[in-house]
Amino acid sequence: MCVAAPPEVRILPILEASPPSIREMVAMASNVVAPVWPLETSIAVNPLQGLEDLPFEDALREARRQHALCGYADRGRQAVNREWIKWCAAYFDAGQATIAMPGRDRGFYRSFAELARFDARLTGSETASALLASLPDSPEDAIARCLREIGIREAQQVEFIRQTIASLPGWAGYVKWKEQWQAPDARAARPASLVEFAAVGLVLTVLLWPGARILGFHRNAAPTVIDDLAAREARFRKSLLEKLGPQADVLRTKQTVRSDAQLVFCIDVRSEPFRRAIEAQGNYETLGFAGFFGLPVRVQGIDDDHALDSCPVLIQPSHEVRDEASDCDRACLGRHERGRSLLRMRGELYQWLKYNFATPFALVEMLGPWLGLRMIAQTLASSFVSRLSADARSAVMPAVDAKPVLDGIELERRAAYGEAALRMMGLTENFAPLVVFCGHGSSSTNNAYASALDCGACGGRHGGPNARILAEILNTPQVRAVLDDNGLTIPDDTLFLGAEHDTTQDLVALYPSQGQPPMQQSRLEKLRADLTRAQVANAIARTATFGQGGLDGDAALRELARRSSDWAEVRPEWGLARNAAFIIGPNDLTRNVRLEGRCFLHSYDWKADPAGAYLTTILTAPMVVAQWINSQYLFSTLDNVAYGGGSKATQNITGKFGAMQGNASDLMHGLPLQSVFEADGKPYHEPMRLLTVVYAPCAMVDAVICAEEVLKKLFGNGWVTLVCIDPTSNQAHLLRRDLTWAPA
Repeated sequence: MCVAAPPEVRILPILEASPPSIREMVAMASNVVAPVWPLETSIAVNPLQGLEDLPFEDALREARRQHALCGYADRGRQAVNREWIKWCAAYFDAGQATIAMPGRDRGFYRSFAELARFDARLTGSETASALLASLPDSPEDAIARCLREIGIREAQQVEFIRQTIASLPGWAGYVKWKEQWQAPDARAARPASLVEFAAVGLVLTVLLWPGARILGFHRNAAPTVIDDLAAREARFRKSLLEKLGPQADVLRTKQTVRSDAQLVFCIDVRSEPFRRAIEAQGNYETLGFAGFFGLPVRVQGIDDDHALDSCPVLIQPSHEVRDEASDCDRACLGRHERGRSLLRMRGELYQWLKYNFATPFALVEMLGPWLGLRMIAQTLASSFVSRLSADARSAVMPAVDAKPVLDGIELERRAAYGEAALRMMGLTENFAPLVVFCGHGSSSTNNAYASALDCGACGGRHGGPNARILAEILNTPQVRAVLDDNGLTIPDDTLFLGAEHDTTQDLVALYPSQGQPPMQQSRLEKLRADLTRAQVANAIARTATFGQGGLDGDAALRELARRSSDWAEVRPEWGLARNAAFIIGPNDLTRNVRLEGRCFLHSYDWKADPAGAYLTTILTAPMVVAQWINSQYLFSTLDNVAYGGGSKATQNITGKFGAMQGNASDLMHGLPLQSVFEADGKPYHEPMRLLTVVYAPCAMVDAVICAEEVLKKLFGNGWVTLVCIDPTSNQAHLLRRDLTWAPA
């Protein structure tokens, strides 16, 4: 039981509190919005993240009150938001506009202040023109002046700023991401802060809605209906524990047998059904680990123009790893480079012709017939066109094998990363001849939310490169020597491989390994054949979730391929829909249990972690990310208007970074309707808060929670439910809100 120490009693002099600064007021007001990542690297986040210090029910009520402002129909608010959205779209544009807004390097507020006086919509009177001509240099001064102009009393200023920001939570969330999460070098081109965002909004309020006031109606806004949430969660918890109980008993008498291969998948819920499918094919063992495989890296693939972060957003990359062509035919490599240059030139030329003032009509005249035929073919025979395009690309730019260059990571760091990954997942002995690290990514066409289906642990990118890097590290003899000195011995006949799981088509591609022993060839051929059989089995099960049960293997594979290539498909896959639990423990705890793709599975051996250090890392990093994912799906289902993205069918991409409903709306955040509903009014995702199950002694779990404030907050405020299965008794214990245990 985690018990806090009694506070020390001290008598302090009474001091008059100084009023908060403008920046402090904006910071306090912005807790009602969560950061919104751009579509290129869409990351799941709890839309109520800033309210996690409150109990879940109180946070939901407060968020509902503020979100009621989004639908406020006052003409003044609508006029302000319309102009505010216009200026946001122009300033934050990332390449869609023909002519970029000038002066963006000086910041959002300064750009607006210098250009707004030329906007006829804002200069309809001498008073308005005079105000725009005399705006202060700093956004803080502008906010203070606007609050005085509107007549907001000091005691109400934070609330007024909060209501202003809450009227456009999507755009405010995007600014919050830029200010707090975007890399500084990328932010320099279009710097922005929430203070600047609020300053622009308040200037527009003075101009277009001078009678604005603190709104009180939202205080009585009805909370989102969650009447049956606790009951639904209790039913699921009871069902899951009934499945895990017998498996926990088996763990005590489990015999250790060397597997033909061990496959380490991402903890993503989509991996669980595939893990069961491959285990059914033979003597295979699967494990779960966060899909970036513990590597804080930026990766530049052989065909990438620049390096990209490939680790969780909670971590700053420490190294940059680039790919280089491995030993291959020089002529093939030359064709690859020439083809890449040709395709890049073609893309740049097309973009220039499309967005240049003078050429779009000529482009239509020249390419219209061809593009019309291609559009018909893409609509009626998407899979055929996709294969044809891939064949044409391969002919122009033949594929070459590549390997990661690890020169930028010193030997000691490589060994540390490899050892930490193996120990954290509990893989410290009984290594199989083949150990496969399998990242994942999705494949879809014409999908603005494609990155939301990729690996969140890799920053919304594919996880294959990280898997290949870790395999390369652990195949290095010098690294193995260091690990052997540290008491972690890897057999000489063990080969590590990287792989990537295409979650849309259930295809697992193995990356070639340099210096592969001939004796491994037969094992690899068998593994590839079994992976294909697992793909077929899982495809049959997955197509049933789309209402297409009864398909045979070939038909199921064709359907998944169609969903991947069809540019009119609004639901290429279900992603992480129906996620509900995060299980931390050995694979044998879940191996013979069908969890229906609803559980994040992280491998862990408590006996190899006497100090609880690895459990702390799992609970404070992967579990927090899982809670973000769970919350995004939960709230996108409960209220897809307030917390989701609305229907894909009526969305437009703005600035190449976000989506709006129609041509001028708040920036959409959360998941689109099609990601969580199978039909209008019929949700596919079952909304419930994350259940975390840990197979470890209660005393160890207790110590970890007591030492980590983030865990006390999430468990104590009811954002996550925790159950501990204690191996000493195999009894399940439920953590209550007061951080004491009760029988589960």
